[in-house]
Amino acid sequence: MHKSIMAVAAAAALTPSLGSAQSLDELDDTDPSYLGEIIISGGFTPIEAQTYGSAATVITADEIEERGVTTVQDALRSVPGVEVNGSGNNFTQVRIRGGEANHTLILIDGIEAAGGDGEYILSGLDTANIDRIEVLRGPQSVYYGSNASAGVINIITRTGGIGTEYGGTVEIGTDGYRGSARVSTRTDRGGLSFNMAYDDDKGFDESGSDGEKDGVRRGTVQLAGDYLVTPDLKLGFNFRHSEERYETDSTNWLATDAASYIVDDPAPYSDRDETLGRVFAQYDMLGGRLRHHLSYELTELDQSYNGGSASETETQAAKYLASFGIDGATIDSSNHLLNLFLEWEQDSSNTNSAYERETTSVALEYRGTFDNGLSVQLGARHDFNDVFADATSWNAGASYTFVNGVRLHGSAGKGIVNPTYFELYADADYGTSVYTGNPNLEPETNTGFDLGVELPFLQGRGLVDVTYFNETLSNEIESYFAGVDPVTGASLFSYRNQSGDSDRQGLELAAQLAATDNLDLRLAYTYLHARNPDGSVEIRRPEHELLFTATMGILDGRGSVTGDVRYVAGNYDTQYWGSYATEELPDFVTVSVAAQYELTDNLVLTGRIHNLFDEDYSDVWGYASRGRSAYIGLRAAF
Repeated sequence: MHKSIMAVAAAAALTPSLGSAQSLDELDDTDPSYLGEIIISGGFTPIEAQTYGSAATVITADEIEERGVTTVQDALRSVPGVEVNGSGNNFTQVRIRGGEANHTLILIDGIEAAGGDGEYILSGLDTANIDRIEVLRGPQSVYYGSNASAGVINIITRTGGIGTEYGGTVEIGTDGYRGSARVSTRTDRGGLSFNMAYDDDKGFDESGSDGEKDGVRRGTVQLAGDYLVTPDLKLGFNFRHSEERYETDSTNWLATDAASYIVDDPAPYSDRDETLGRVFAQYDMLGGRLRHHLSYELTELDQSYNGGSASETETQAAKYLASFGIDGATIDSSNHLLNLFLEWEQDSSNTNSAYERETTSVALEYRGTFDNGLSVQLGARHDFNDVFADATSWNAGASYTFVNGVRLHGSAGKGIVNPTYFELYADADYGTSVYTGNPNLEPETNTGFDLGVELPFLQGRGLVDVTYFNETLSNEIESYFAGVDPVTGASLFSYRNQSGDSDRQGLELAAQLAATDNLDLRLAYTYLHARNPDGSVEIRRPEHELLFTATMGILDGRGSVTGDVRYVAGNYDTQYWGSYATEELPDFVTVSVAAQYELTDNLVLTGRIHNLFDEDYSDVWGYASRGRSAYIGLRAAF
């Protein structure tokens, strides 16, 4: 059961870099040539976790299944340095290290999940058919551009191993039902994979008045494939489409307290259609020492409210990557790798023909792994923006592993977030208020560093990783009062870059221990101190957040029981009533349990209870959270 813990702890003593883009399905930690876990998202090409300087967490499919986690937003609550806040069931934002919600870039298989200028809102995104979720903390704009200033979340789906694989899940419970299916076939030359999922979550009354439930219905299909045309040329594609309807309640702007702010209302709903696509070609030269990778990516998001016309946002990008082993080795075995990256990206919205931004970027990355246990990563990027100021980002990271397995890691960097369409182009007259955009805005910047130490203990049965981080947000874009129109008397507003800085610092702790042959323990804790330029506390960023997880193997290893205890304290939010003050939300503790049992080698019985003690709590003032719910299901894999 604790195989993954042992593998990570053992890998702490290994220093050579794998430096490979090898598929995760082809990696085997029982193979002597396997050097450790690979971070797919750790730069322009995958990197071995033990040589990676930046702070990163990987949530595996095994962990997701053990904990009975069914949504990505709940899976992310286990990651140190990540704050997840939900306005009810259907509007969840993710912040990394106290950054703004739109400063975290969310990817699905490396493709931007949000089209246009908006952040990606997690609602019905299911964990079905997910292989792993990689979370990179700290500025990542060198590799991923705008909106990656605080970090990156890459949701990686299953593609299957050699041979034919298929499987699925079905689950029913007090709050709805869900199901999924997948099939894949693969040879040494390539393969195809297809998966689908449907979730009918009846939800709960987000007003907290035990009225009509606000649910989510979401269906997803995905098809991906790749083929080795020649020993040096690989072609591939990925297509994903989701359709979702979610329900909400209304707000009362005459409210006098939290109970009267959100009003039970059966009418409001929203429809979302999401489409992601990519085609790519990869070509090796010079005996595998030089690799070219060319891709085109498209993201479209259509959203409508209450049956009205849909707003359509789109992002398209063309990317070229050249990787060169400067030590004479192949890309897959090079200890000194140079990556050159070129990108053209354009996004737009149908709500206004002026709502379009275009960026051309060039970036360079060096990675080096040395015989003394030292590894370094260095990167720089410059963005040429067509309608606002250009921007430069950079990143540096280092990792050093001692012979006893203790690893030091650290990174520093600068990330950027581009102005939104409205901030750039606004020309909106609301009668008493008029907004005008500012095309001279500069991108917001986040500059920070982190230092950490990874400590294996008890002969490799446990691992502790402690990281201190410090980040500063500059050039934050704000609206300001620009005067009064002398003719109409309307208040005039525009946008500008703030002169002050928002400072954030804190501590991230991750620990895991194979306490016995049948008991695994995991702990994730975050301390965060986040302040605005005027010294006031940043909202929706808890000061303390802790998740303790215990998994016990039972019935001769055929089953397991997992319990989660989550504690949140020091979370502030603005009350939209009375004095409109920012006030601290009550601390809370929730407990959830999950169990699974192998009926056969291919069929697993699952069960889970969310919020076991029916705790009444809130992430955002006025919005209730889900009470106790129970589910039972089956999971098959062949």
